[in-house]
Amino acid sequence: MSTATQHVRPGGIGAELRRKEDVRFLTGKGRYVDDITIPGQLYAAIVRSPHAHAELRRVDTGAAARAPGVVAVFTGTDMAADKVGSLPCGWGITNRDGSAAIEPPHPPLALERVRHVGDPVAVVIAESKQQAALAAELLEIDYRELPACVDTAKAVDPAAPQVWPQAPRNVCFDWQLGDRAATDAAFQRARHVATLDIVNQRMVTSPMEPRAAVADYNPATGDYTLYTTSQNPHVVRLLMGAFVLNLPEHKLRIVAPDVGGGFGAKIPHYAEEAILTWAAGKLARPIKWTADRSEAFLSDTQGRDHVTHVELALDEQGKFLGLRVDTVANLGAYLSTFSTSIPTYLYGTVCAGCYTTPAIYVNVKAVFTNTVPVDAARGAGRPEASFLLERIVDVAAQQLQIDPVELRRRNFIRPEQFPYQTPVALQYDTGNYEATLDLALEKAGYAGFAERRAESRKRGKLRGIGVSTYIEACGLAPSAVVGSLGARAGLYESGQVRVHPTGSVTVYTGSHSHGQGHETTFAQIVSEYLGVSPEQVEVVHGDTSSVAFGMGTYGSRSLAVGGSALVKALEKVVHKGKQIAAHLLEAAEADVELVDGKFRVVGTDRFKSFAEVALAAYVPHNYPIDRLEPGLDASAFYDPKNFTYPSGCHVVELEVDPDTGQVQLLNVVAADDFGTLINPMIVHGQVHGGLAHGIGQALLESCVYDPENGQLLSGSFLNYALPRAGDLPSFEVATQTTACTHNPLGVKGCGEAGAIGVCPAVINAIVNALSEHGVTHIDMPATPERVWRAMNAAAGSRTKGVA
Repeated sequence: MSTATQHVRPGGIGAELRRKEDVRFLTGKGRYVDDITIPGQLYAAIVRSPHAHAELRRVDTGAAARAPGVVAVFTGTDMAADKVGSLPCGWGITNRDGSAAIEPPHPPLALERVRHVGDPVAVVIAESKQQAALAAELLEIDYRELPACVDTAKAVDPAAPQVWPQAPRNVCFDWQLGDRAATDAAFQRARHVATLDIVNQRMVTSPMEPRAAVADYNPATGDYTLYTTSQNPHVVRLLMGAFVLNLPEHKLRIVAPDVGGGFGAKIPHYAEEAILTWAAGKLARPIKWTADRSEAFLSDTQGRDHVTHVELALDEQGKFLGLRVDTVANLGAYLSTFSTSIPTYLYGTVCAGCYTTPAIYVNVKAVFTNTVPVDAARGAGRPEASFLLERIVDVAAQQLQIDPVELRRRNFIRPEQFPYQTPVALQYDTGNYEATLDLALEKAGYAGFAERRAESRKRGKLRGIGVSTYIEACGLAPSAVVGSLGARAGLYESGQVRVHPTGSVTVYTGSHSHGQGHETTFAQIVSEYLGVSPEQVEVVHGDTSSVAFGMGTYGSRSLAVGGSALVKALEKVVHKGKQIAAHLLEAAEADVELVDGKFRVVGTDRFKSFAEVALAAYVPHNYPIDRLEPGLDASAFYDPKNFTYPSGCHVVELEVDPDTGQVQLLNVVAADDFGTLINPMIVHGQVHGGLAHGIGQALLESCVYDPENGQLLSGSFLNYALPRAGDLPSFEVATQTTACTHNPLGVKGCGEAGAIGVCPAVINAIVNALSEHGVTHIDMPATPERVWRAMNAAAGSRTKGVA
């Protein structure tokens, strides 16, 4: 099938279908982990450290164990005695000197020392949730508090408290990418050098549904079942079975039912999953644990947290010659499942952006701190790279007095240069960055901005406009390449298509849906290839006992990788269907085509419907049994040849109140290239969500720890500000398409783009508004206080300079 779909068939690729799954969600029929109750179920309460860093001297469980309803109390010592292993990291990183990164142990329940507020110390299991919670307060734990290290930039200081003795100066790894000598040479011949220091603040991912788990053990068979809020159940099974609990995979079933958002925080394998599964085996009873929101703040992996110095070298015409990036990335107290890949291969590799910068060097020091572990948050490395790059381009434009749009145009990779090899490992297959830029500027009314700025000035407001042109790498691939870079798993995907005798279809995918609309878009792909109605297609995901294997959903990989696996399986079904139809129609297989659900002899009106062929496959009375087995189903695995590269331009226009520093967003435009759109309406919804996420980081959200004692100061929504509807304008979303050249659908991915492109556009707009006050940069979040202080500090500096 051509990726450039000319005609949109009802229900097929390109149709704007309403999401099938929304019926059950909107009517309260969704089934989340906390909805699951198993007869005889117990409840767990996790006892967590109140200290950021402390020796764990003694845990007295006696009073808690005697409390009403308590069935058991377990500590790290109990799990260690049962030879429970350490939670593994899924990606090994090599230092620039060739040595391996430091990978300290990560026991599910702390042993000897706690290393962040919220570190699990014990689990209390009781007949009711209330009994477990009350008994948890009865544990007597003797801590000896130790100095804590929470500041990212200061973690490498020789005098900083040490999180792990095996990691001097708290450095987990010192990683590099690019040609340092060539980059230094580019700076030596540069006419201009722009520099900037950036803090990309820590974020709490805040999915609507907190994490939860229900573990069950069948003593008759030795089988374990874990229901969990996970984005990748097969990975949880692999890691927990092989590395933590030493269980054979066929004895461990992981089910991720309906999941209420993930945003990266539900990718990792968590301690609570191992604790509950192990305890269910010890007690031979099912156990449930559901986090409350305060517990989520202390235990869900968090995101971002980079401190970066960036330099951009330019020649006299404003052409980029070189880019140097020096980053300290905070990993938290332990290595989470994919934590080490995020500030390295998901960050440094996209520092080229949309530009032809010939020399780039990226150095990342990743540090341990006494904070919650850091892993993926929507975009995972790509937003951090896009932010530093799009900010330094604006800084350079301001210094050279070149329009920031014009400076970007001068340095774009042109369409005729694809495939384009960047100096930081990636090869972009296709793109048209000027096209999305032009589309965004048109939608934003960029040419008329000066008039609108003058109107705002009359009202005493400062108006600004900001542009960001981003690229991201999605659909991590191929397995052999990422394996050579440290990935400890393959990054393929699986798909199975099972056609039933009446022609309805069940699809099994290793991807997982937690808000993306897979049950609709995957059904549309089936409809496109087989001609059946999407209502005749069931999509099954999230259960390791049903799906052969899969790597889950993250990095905007579902359609690019999971959808492509599904296409490969569909092609096998179509091929076999043609063979059956040719036999029924007494025609040559080469003369049979499948069009709109009919196997038709080309050039005639003779056909068999898809349902008739399906029935013949399962009732093989008139069937080529000597050549074909009965049945009509197929499985396939797809391992991509390359990443996919969504790109686009975001434009933000806003006003700043100079008296208060309050920022009001007036217009947000996103023009994106996602390749082929399976369902444009769902794509627009994904972009809207990403924009809200990115705007939240740009203006509101910041996870803050007390620098003295490591306590989480932003531990609830009372002091961690998420964007609300009133904080956001209506979004203008548009797309233009260059199809991906190396997957059968031509898709690129859309789930993270909004969060990647909009942050720098917001900050660029604020700086543009404040430029007459001498402000050249402001870190996120640009709260009213921070904006007001930036204006007044700059004004004060100018006054001193005049004096």
